[in-house]
Amino acid sequence: MKGVKLKQNKEMSKGHFTVYLKPKFIYVPLIVGNDTDITVLVKKGDYVCKGEMVARKKGPLTIPLHSSVSGMVVDFEERLYHNGAYVKCIKIENDFKERTLEKNDQKEISKYTKQEFIEMIQASGIVGMGGAGFPTYVKYQTEQNIRTLIVNAVECEPYITADDTIGTQKTEEILQAIDAILEINNIQRAFIAIKKNNSELLHAFQTRIGTYANIQIVEIPNRYPMGWEKALVEFVTGNTYQKLPIEIGVIVNNISTIYAIYQALKTKSPLLERIVTITGDMVKQPTNVLVKLGTPAHEVIEAIGGLKRTKDVLCIAGGPMMGNTLPSDDVIVTADMNAIVILRKQEDFLEQTCMRCGKCVEVCPAGIEPVLIKDACEDKEVLKKLQVNRCVECGLCSYICPAKIKVREYVKKAKETLRKDA
Repeated sequence: MKGVKLKQNKEMSKGHFTVYLKPKFIYVPLIVGNDTDITVLVKKGDYVCKGEMVARKKGPLTIPLHSSVSGMVVDFEERLYHNGAYVKCIKIENDFKERTLEKNDQKEISKYTKQEFIEMIQASGIVGMGGAGFPTYVKYQTEQNIRTLIVNAVECEPYITADDTIGTQKTEEILQAIDAILEINNIQRAFIAIKKNNSELLHAFQTRIGTYANIQIVEIPNRYPMGWEKALVEFVTGNTYQKLPIEIGVIVNNISTIYAIYQALKTKSPLLERIVTITGDMVKQPTNVLVKLGTPAHEVIEAIGGLKRTKDVLCIAGGPMMGNTLPSDDVIVTADMNAIVILRKQEDFLEQTCMRCGKCVEVCPAGIEPVLIKDACEDKEVLKKLQVNRCVECGLCSYICPAKIKVREYVKKAKETLRKDA
């Protein structure tokens, strides 16, 4: 496995946790992934309950969008989304009454049929919480035999400790959820993948896993990007695949997603909250914060102490390797946004002419040739031959480039070229 050992900078936020669950307004972005084909189910002036469906993604991968508060729909306005674009949102004023449509009864979490399980996690709006945002129910909606579940707790991006926090705080619930998923879906075994240098998280699971005979812990090398699904599957199972892990009977879920599944099965609760890492050298008190989905991140940052300064800072949604640079910190927290990293803005280095050193090719975990893709980023036929869609946008090509070329951005542009008129 190719990869690089990066400076982690996780000590800033690791072990720090707080709660911010009282936003005055929440904003429900009318987008899932990059798809804005959304059916809106409410209008201005409507009263909504906490957990009520307010919109639904159309198309084959349908997924509901819920309000994380009870209150009044007061407007529709554009707000900053984690991809850097401004997206139309449903604006809901929080009445702080936490009214729900119905009482969420407790239930034995393994007492669901497979179809009930799929319907439950679909209705709960659960998506990949490591950053992918892919509807989780689709992975289980398969006729193929699922033999292995891999729980991704690697969190290999620098700075981010949201998964580490949920893993250490909710260890038993996560183990219960994994055990239930295995039983409901008749899956033979599960592996929890944790970096070998994360001693606290390893200890949390090692001390509780004894009674779970079909769950094992796998220690993962401290190299980036070992959290990438394909690299992780190959390391854990010794096998690889072409497009999707299910080809070899494997499903991969992020550890925060597993906890969301636990909540859905236990209390029929939709996905309304998540832990977000707010960190970086410009944050006064870096920490992990439990927030309601739809909360403006700027409001959360102010609540935990604010920034050291507001000018000449770099705001990133997600980690510094795969995240998106934002014009401000006033981005809306969504289920698939695990961090806000705010750094001192460094002097921009001018791109130099490519040296043809081949370092980007050497480190590429997908085995493609980023420099050649950069040179042909608008030539569809060449890009097809170069298999540009295998790129996972890990950012190692830009990180390693001695000429300071933003190779990842060129490759992303090349992928967009192929998507046009597809």
